[in-house]
Amino acid sequence: MVKLVAKCIVAGDSAVGKSALVQMFCNDGAHFQKNYTLTTGVELLVKAVPIPETSDTVELFLFDSASKELFSEMLEKLWEQPNAVCIVYDVTNEQSFGNCEKWLEKVRAQVSGRQIPGVLVGNKTDLIERRVVEQKQAQGWAESNGLGYCEISVKEMENYEAPFNIVANSFHQLYKEKVEAFHALGSGQVVTCCR
Repeated sequence: MVKLVAKCIVAGDSAVGKSALVQMFCNDGAHFQKNYTLTTGVELLVKAVPIPETSDTVELFLFDSASKELFSEMLEKLWEQPNAVCIVYDVTNEQSFGNCEKWLEKVRAQVSGRQIPGVLVGNKTDLIERRVVEQKQAQGWAESNGLGYCEISVKEMENYEAPFNIVANSFHQLYKEKVEAFHALGSGQVVTCCR
């Protein structure tokens, strides 16, 4: 049994549903914010995610942070050395999807070339008639940036656990690869493990 700990940055534009997603996940679906409240700093929530077919867990320290530029200096300090990223956009808001590139760059600037597992999350799928960002487009962007992808509706409590399960499983897989590389070095095999 292995218990891993990962610092996961939850990023994205204002009003895409980051806080509602994190709250819903950490409270097992028992808490949906009906009224929008701007996050003015950083909220830290913690939840352990069991890894399927193992007795291992990944404890995610979820940093849900404000999206406004005026908080950017504070964010940079709090975002130091993340282990994972969850980028959220609103499927009814083209600009929130376009800004995912900016959010990913900001997070990757904090990891100095290290591989960082992550997921792109399209929220508000319940607003079908207002949808402007197509699933295929977003999924293609996620894949080209080495991220997992899922779509959710926090309001309808649909798939809200998926982003963090993806992140936890990706982080666990990265850990397993590093352990295997380490063991291979100890056995005298030549291994190329740096990416």
